[in-house]
Parts: sequence; structure tokens; C-alpha cells
Amino acid sequence: MLDIIWSLGAFIVTLGVLVTFHEFGHFWVARKCGVKVLTFSVGFGKAIWQREGRDGTVYQISRIPLGGYVRMLDERVDEVPASQRHLSFNGKSIWQRAAIIAAGPVANFLLAIVVLWWMLMIGVASVKPVVGSVTEGSIAAQADWRLPAEIQAVNGQATADWQQVNLAFAGALGDAQVSISVLDAQQRQRTLNLDIREWRLNNDEQQPTFVSLGMQPFQPEIYTDINYVEEGSPAAQAGVQVKDKILALDGTLYQDWSPIRDAIMANPGATVPLTVLRDGQELTLSVTLGERTYNDTSYGYLGVEPRREAYPEDYRFVQQYGIVDGFVQGAERTWNLMVLSVKMIGKLLTGTVSVTNLSGPVAIAEGAGVSASYGLVYFLGFLALISVNLGIINLLPLPMLDGGHLLFLAIEGVRKKPVSERVQEICYRIGGALIFALMVIAISNDVLRLLK
Repeated sequence: MLDIIWSLGAFIVTLGVLVTFHEFGHFWVARKCGVKVLTFSVGFGKAIWQREGRDGTVYQISRIPLGGYVRMLDERVDEVPASQRHLSFNGKSIWQRAAIIAAGPVANFLLAIVVLWWMLMIGVASVKPVVGSVTEGSIAAQADWRLPAEIQAVNGQATADWQQVNLAFAGALGDAQVSISVLDAQQRQRTLNLDIREWRLNNDEQQPTFVSLGMQPFQPEIYTDINYVEEGSPAAQAGVQVKDKILALDGTLYQDWSPIRDAIMANPGATVPLTVLRDGQELTLSVTLGERTYNDTSYGYLGVEPRREAYPEDYRFVQQYGIVDGFVQGAERTWNLMVLSVKMIGKLLTGTVSVTNLSGPVAIAEGAGVSASYGLVYFLGFLALISVNLGIINLLPLPMLDGGHLLFLAIEGVRKKPVSERVQEICYRIGGALIFALMVIAISNDVLRLLK
């Protein structure tokens, strides 16, 4: 319950910030162009808070936090006296109207730059994208890896951490080939080329792009010694203790932790003998494995954590920049996110990326809650990502979105007269139906993820 409340709170903060900045972009440019703003609303529906400013604008917060609007004086909607016609939106030039409409998405891009700038000045604890193993038979197995190998760039785009690697591979989805610059185990620069024509990303996999390709991040050595026993777990009930070394499970001898984990997961609810080494003596305990369900599949559960080596210090680093470099990095990362968002929309339209990857408000709430729980810098990164996506989506040439209004203005500029209200009304209905369909798909994906 607390997780739900936390996620809901983070969701409201996220949308509140993004919508306020987006609508403020429209508001600020409208005022600069001499347009009278009647209402500035964060949210839709009935107002829960309202105040009229000295400028005559009504500022309000409404009940439904899934957007907002800026209502401007417009002769097509309002009865405008002759003395105020110069203050109406429709009375301005095409370029002024285009600037007002485009200002919302631009405000989202500027917000992303500032947020990432702030994040990078604070500093982000990261690990280098070092590949520890490659899945046999995978796409990545095509290449001659000399492991461990650090991924330094994907298709020429520098990749300092795994998040950047994930985004870079996402951008390459649908291409014939991807080029990977790596620093191998012998500290030699090498370029690996992978044929990815058969690669498809399905959100049902719930895994990063690099794992889907077969690249497994480096993990420190994991031993069969027990480092932690969960209270009340099957292991605790069977008498397993910290520092016990697992030798065998159900009569099978083991030397590595991975096959032990696989054997436990493959036997939910089973009662099996567990042989451990304790203080130099072998003991055989009878343990009844627990059962946990994920994606409608039951897995065995023991309730222990193995001892593992510390993560190498030379693989850890903090991404932190000064004022100038931080701003440059923030702008560069925002641009990369914009390019990636456009590419992903194109790949959704061509079918390269499944529509199951679309996310709705529930997924955004979960992402906001998780990132916020990790700390401020991670929440800022999430905020920047959603801000860029919001800006790009609003620029799509669909009626009801900013991009649709810009398209109408472009047509007006070519024809030298506005698009007729009847045509606009038909387009709004079609655009509304398309947006509604996308929302249904996104929310359905959210529900299916929750059910899983």
C-alpha cells in the first residue's frame, strides 16, 4: 500500500512539473506576442483551486492531472470587442501563432536540459558497461568477444554506462548492422559488428536491449557460501546458517552458484536433501523449497544470499561535471533522447517495435516511484526522459496535439488562407480517435503488466 501511495505521489509531482512547464511555454510566448491569456490550467476538469491574477488571467489546478491547457482570447470561440481584437490569438501572424504553439514542446526540451544539467552537477554513481559473458547462440555470439570487454561506443555514440548502452542499442533497432567499439581484456581497442536484421524487441521479455542481444553485464565472482539467511524462509526452517557452504542439492554436487540457483528455481515446493559444509563437517539437511510465482510461472525459493566478491573499484565511477561541461552534457543527452524518441515512434509505425512497448499512466507512475525511491539524481533522469517524450509526442502531426496545429498553420501558409473549420473539425475527430486508441493500447499494456 505504501508503494502505491509513493508511486502515486511521484506520478503527481512528475506530471505536475512537466505539464506546468509545457503550458508555461505556451503562456510565456503568447504574452510576449501580445495575446491575452484567459486561463492557465494545470489539469483538466473542474478546478480545485483557482485565482485571478492582476493580469486578468485565471490560474487554476484542476481535478484530472493528465495534462493542462492555456486558453487564449480567440475570435473563433469568444465574442471579442473591436478594442481587443489585437489581443486575440487568431489575429496574430502565422509565425507568431506557430511560435506560441511550438513553445510548449520547446519548454519540455529546455526543462530536460536543465534537469540533466542539475543531475550531472550533483553526480551520478555509475558502473562501466563491461560485458562479462555472452549468451551462447545469441546475436552477440556472432562476434569474437575477448572478455571482459568494456563497451565504449555503439554506432559511434559514446556509452559511459549501461543506461547509455541500452538507449544506443534501442536506437539501432531495425537497422541491418550495429557497430560496437570495445576495450577488450588486453586493453586493446576493437570494433565488433553484429548483424541485427532478425532482432526484434518484445516488451514481454522485460529485459534491457543489450541482454536481449545476448550481452551479460560483468558480475563479481559468486561463491556457494551463504552470506545471508532470510528469517522464516525455507532455509531458516531447515537450519541453514550463515557461512554454510552448499556442496550438494538433491544428491547433485555443485561447485558454482548459478546451477544451484537454477536447481532451486526448477523445484518449487519440493522437499530435497541439502548438503552443506559447516566448520569443516558435512551436514545433510532436509529442506522444503518455497514457491513464488512470476508471469504465471512458479519458481522454487530457498531464502538465502550467497557470498560474492566486491565490485572492482576501477569499474565504478561518478559522472559529475562542472557548470559549463554539465550544461553541454545535458544538452547533448537531451538531443540524443529526442533523436531516439523520433526513431522509436518510426519503428512503432513500421512494426519493428511491438506496440506492447507503449506505456500508459500506470507505467509512468511505477517508473516515477521507483526512480524517486533510488534518490534525487535518478528521479531527475526519469523526469528528463518523460519530458523529452512529452515534447516529441506533442509535435506529432495529429489534430488536437501541438503538431497538428502547426500542420494546419503550414497549410495556411501555403494556401494563403486558413483551413476551413469543417475540415478542421473532421480532422480533430479522426485525431481524437487515434489518440484515444493509443491511450487504450497503452493503458491495456499497463494492466497486462500488472496482471503478470
